[in-house]
Parts: sequence; C-alpha cells; structure tokens
Amino acid sequence: MITRYTRPQMGNIFSDENRFSIWLEIELLACEAQSSLGSVPKESVKTIREKAKFDIDRINEIEAEVKHDVIAFLTSVGEFVGPDSRFIHLGMTSSDVVDTALSVQMKQAGELLLKDLEELRDILARRAKEFKMTVMIGRSHGIHAEPTTFGLKLALWFDETRRNIVRLRRAIETVSVGQISGAVGTFAHLSPKVEEYVCEKLGLTPAPVSTQVIQRDRHAEFLTTLAVIGSSLDKFATEIRHLQRTEVLEAEEYFSKGQKGSSAMPHKRNPVTSEQISGLARVLRGNAQAALENVALWHERDISHSSVERIIVPDSCILLDHMLAKFTGIIDKLIVYPENMKKNMEVTHGLLYSQPVLLALTKKGIKREDAYRIVQKHAMDVWQSKKNFKDVLRGDAEVASILSVADLDEAFDPQKSLNNVDYIFKRVGLE
Repeated sequence: MITRYTRPQMGNIFSDENRFSIWLEIELLACEAQSSLGSVPKESVKTIREKAKFDIDRINEIEAEVKHDVIAFLTSVGEFVGPDSRFIHLGMTSSDVVDTALSVQMKQAGELLLKDLEELRDILARRAKEFKMTVMIGRSHGIHAEPTTFGLKLALWFDETRRNIVRLRRAIETVSVGQISGAVGTFAHLSPKVEEYVCEKLGLTPAPVSTQVIQRDRHAEFLTTLAVIGSSLDKFATEIRHLQRTEVLEAEEYFSKGQKGSSAMPHKRNPVTSEQISGLARVLRGNAQAALENVALWHERDISHSSVERIIVPDSCILLDHMLAKFTGIIDKLIVYPENMKKNMEVTHGLLYSQPVLLALTKKGIKREDAYRIVQKHAMDVWQSKKNFKDVLRGDAEVASILSVADLDEAFDPQKSLNNVDYIFKRVGLE
C-alpha cells in the first residue's frame, strides 16, 4: 500500500471488514436461493440471517491453525449461528465465495475510479477551453517544429481520458461476473439457479462457464486497463515535467506557500508530483504483467494466482485512485506562462516557419526538391549564425524573385497555424 494515502473510501473496499462482509452476503444469498429450491428450511434461513456475523480476530486465530481462510471464516460464522450453520456453504467451494467477492470488490473499485476519471476529464475540458488559443511551439523529437496551442495539448489529454473512461467501463463489465458452481464448476451439488440468484442480487452476471475459478483473463484485462490509464497519466506528467524545465518554463506545478523544493538549494521549485506519477505508473505496469502471468493455471484450478492478486488488485486500485487525485489537482492549479511560450517561439529566429516558406515556393511553381534545397540551405545557416530567418530569405535574390514581401509575411504568420483549432475543438466535443 502507498504511504500517506488520503482517500480511505478506496482503501475500505479492500479492508478485511468489507471482504468478509461480501463473503457473508454471498453465503446468505446462497442459503436464500437454496431455500427457494427446497434444499434449506425457511426457518433455518431466517435464523441464519438474524444470527450470522463474523469476528476478524477469531477468523485470524482459526486460520493460524487450519491454514485455510474460508474454513476459518465459516467456522467463525458458525459459532454465531449455531446448529443451522450446517446449511451454510451447501454444495459450494471456496472459490465460489472468494472469486465472486473479488469481482464485487473490483466492480466497487472500478466505479470509484470512473468517478475519478470523469472529474479529471471535466477539469481538462475547462482548462483546454481556457488556453484554446494560447500559442506555443510544438515539438517533435524534443526540437521546435511548428506553432500549436496549449489548449490543443490539453484537448488531446481530454480525448485520451475519455477513451480511458470507455476502457474502464468495459473492464468493469468484464470482471463483474460471479460463480457459484461448486468444485470444478459442474454444479454437481447445487442448482445453477443458486448462482443466478446470488449474482443478480450482487449486481453481477453469472460466468457462462467456469472451472473452479473465474478465469483470470478477466482480471488481466482489468489490471492492464488500470496500467493503460496510469501510462496516460505518465505521458501527461512527463510533458509537464518537460514544460517546467528552467530553460522552458511554459507551465509549472502549483508551488504552495511554505513548500520546500530542496534541502540544499532554497530556490528550487521541482515538478515532484508529476515525477511521482511517472514513477508510480511503472508499478501499475508491473502489476499488469503479474496479472497476465496469472492467466495460465493448472487444469481446472490452482492457487498460484491467489497470493499475487492479494497484492496487485488492491494496490493497483488504490494506487491509481491516488494518482488520479494527484494529477487532477495538478491540472486544476497548473500555472501557465503564455509570455514564455511566446518568447520560446522566437528562440530559433523564425525557423518554425520553414514549411510555410517551402509550400509558398511550390505554389509559385518551383519543384518541391528545389524549394526544399533553398529553404534548408538558409535554415542550416540560421542554426549557426542566429540571424533572422525571414531576413535571410529576403536577402536571397532567387527567393526574392519568387516570393514578394507580402508572401513572406503571410508565410511567417503564426495565426495561419491556428485556422483549424475551432474545428478540432468541435470535433473533440469541446465547443
């Protein structure tokens, strides 16, 4: 578990109290279903409902002796219920309880994560609109390319977050299945109607076929989806880290009053939360790999997956909940420096307009290869000389004979790069 976690609702989903409460509800629902089929006396079900409880300390005490968590749980419950406890767990096997309960927990966790993602989506939408026309340099390979806007960058993150919402909804549906099918999944000692009843009451769908466990490709899909979402956050956070570099400083994490950036250098303002997100995303990806390893089990079941899941499922859900909360806070309070964006666009002395000049020459009838040669020759000169690119082009007699002053001014107009920003925002749903 991550330290200093401040969102207890997610942590509570994976508490012993919640886990055993779900186990108990599964057993009680199964008794109700068995009663409707005539396998359990109705009075016994009433007694079980009234008396059934568990004691976590007692469960742990029993498990230390019997080395089996479900038996320890059932023994504790039986101590509260009395003789009618013989009807609990009738025809069932441990995985019926454990796997179905885990599905409930993953569904509960997934629904919380959906709320987190929806909050992030909404804040990204707000800030994308705020900086819709805030011009900045676009970079490819880390090198200045052509003008874009900070709003477009955020709009892209907004769109990716929407895809992650779709992915997570699909993953929640995938894991929202239960099984009450008994040893090796054949319903040999209980009716499939028991499974249907229990799953309906829990908001799950019966697994169409199971062995003695719910198949772990479902869990792998869920955890790899969490890893994809974490990787998106890593991507966004990495961009902020680059934009906060001293020589760039186009955007910056909020630095609160009293915050310290370094034990040695009092001037430091570091993108520490973005760095944490990038690091924690690696844990999510590692957990996803472990989930993929869990897919292959021996025959109808083994428990090689169980010990792994006790770590990776709660940790991944809690971790992503934490990351989403932190990153949403970053975006909400992100400090943006439009003047630095404008200043950085001038660093290459106009080289960012090389393509408009190339296209302007070709439109005048120059072969593309020849136009490229002319523009690149002067661009390479500007890299070294630091002269103004437009002035260099004006001083070239060949260029001057083809492009007028007005033609060059038009090619060097940054607003031409923004003609379709409104169209992109409309297409992405940010009107």
